[in-house]
Amino acid sequence: MILHRRGVMVRIQLGAGWGLCGSFLCMAQSERFQLSVRVLAVLASEPDTMHTSAAIAETLGESAVMVRRMFLLLHKAGLIVQRKGPHGGAKLKIPAKQIGLGDLFEATAGDWFSIEDKAVAGWIKKVKGDAVAAMNEHSLAGVVKRMKKGK
Repeated sequence: MILHRRGVMVRIQLGAGWGLCGSFLCMAQSERFQLSVRVLAVLASEPDTMHTSAAIAETLGESAVMVRRMFLLLHKAGLIVQRKGPHGGAKLKIPAKQIGLGDLFEATAGDWFSIEDKAVAGWIKKVKGDAVAAMNEHSLAGVVKRMKKGK
């Protein structure tokens, strides 16, 4: 999608490609971020236990396929470890208190926004960096704590 406003052309990339598609990578950023927080919250609730995608999917009322696809993003970002086999699954690689929500956002964001104007693109990059830093003031451990309180 290309938007023109006050002489500045802005190109917005939707999902992993241009346009709309039905794949996991094209899932809306907010949905991927929300699912990643929920998956990691389950892992953080028992950090020393390997959790299968099927068990997490059942707990969250989600598709096991979507949870496995989320595992791929979280593993690539270095947030979880995975093991195959009968005693396989996933668990946190680092403690929940060291996982900032901004880092989690970055892990799931994908390439969803680009601007052709270099001056504006540099500014947007700074704004995004500031937003990620602000999000990192909150950790996964804080989310888990609030979930346990029911808030």
